[in-house]
Amino acid sequence: MKNKKTMFVTHAAIIAALYVVLTQVSGMLGLDKGAVQFRISEMLTVLPAFTPAAVPGLFIGCLLSNLLGACLPWDIALGSLATLIGAVGTYLLRKHKFLAPIPPIVSNALIMPPVIMAVYGTELPYILVLLGVLAGEVVCCGVLGYMLIKVMKKYGRHIFRGVDK
Repeated sequence: MKNKKTMFVTHAAIIAALYVVLTQVSGMLGLDKGAVQFRISEMLTVLPAFTPAAVPGLFIGCLLSNLLGACLPWDIALGSLATLIGAVGTYLLRKHKFLAPIPPIVSNALIMPPVIMAVYGTELPYILVLLGVLAGEVVCCGVLGYMLIKVMKKYGRHIFRGVDK
């Protein structure tokens, strides 16, 4: 029993660390802020379909990334909440792995445009901000996430052994 808890915490910590590192890479490339964001780390949002440890891992990773990225408080709170909602939704759809990218895409597309507009004062119309967030999420969660699903279907049982699904 103790070993399963240790594996759960370890997997969550690794996922959080990967999220932070990949967000930092996106930041170095200038892709992680604004109305159109391409956070490479968002591909990891499909991982709750393979392990429940990904839910807290993604939330903590996003929270740390937002804190390290000097985001404003509402963005830190609501952006992290959007990731948590998406991760829980993905976990609930774990039997249908091809649907895994949908919850984070939807949660971010619904939550983040008003946050971006209110917190960062963009002059763009709401629909353009919505389409920008949606485009970034479709590319990162959808395209990159789907590629990660293919890899995880093949190797995931070796990576996440010891954690109950």
